Amino acid sequence: MNPESDEALAVRAGRGDRAAFDEIVRRHKVALYRFIRRYIGHHDDSYDVLQETFIAAWVASGRYDGSRPFLPWLRTIGLNKCRDFARRQAVRRLLLRARAAEPQDTLENPLLPSDEVRETQRLNRLDAAIAELPAFYKEPLLLASVSGLSHQETAEILKTTPKAVEMRIYRAKRKLEKIMGTDLPEG
Repeated sequence: MNPESDEALAVRAGRGDRAAFDEIVRRHKVALYRFIRRYIGHHDDSYDVLQETFIAAWVASGRYDGSRPFLPWLRTIGLNKCRDFARRQAVRRLLLRARAAEPQDTLENPLLPSDEVRETQRLNRLDAAIAELPAFYKEPLLLASVSGLSHQETAEILKTTPKAVEMRIYRAKRKLEKIMGTDLPEG
């Protein structure tokens, strides 16, 4: 039995089929959370933005064009929710003069740090570094390199060219390498 395509599920969801939308959520919540987490940089806020994204997708599902690929449509909603969150945070910092979110605490035995703890710390540093990138670089990096969209799909979402996406990703990776002090894996 072949599973129903995301596009077919989205069309059904647009007609009010809650089970179809639940299947979309089940299929995409982990990958979409990773995308949002890397954009936002904070665990709890990322869950909130993920929920906002799926709520917005449910509300907009009636406008989804089933002849178009589903994943870029969903990523665009997620990206817009990330941008909204970033704008709200900027306003809060400006008005409240609050300092930026503090790095996550990682429990560690100072005498015998495990490989898992070091890897978690490295990933937390990378997430924080990605979150600090300007949106101009962060967005194409997350859409193409993290979410697996093609440069063409990323360019369509960002309303630019595939070559511009390629250059922004290259520059984003160089900035991250400088922050992290190491070469990043290709991809």
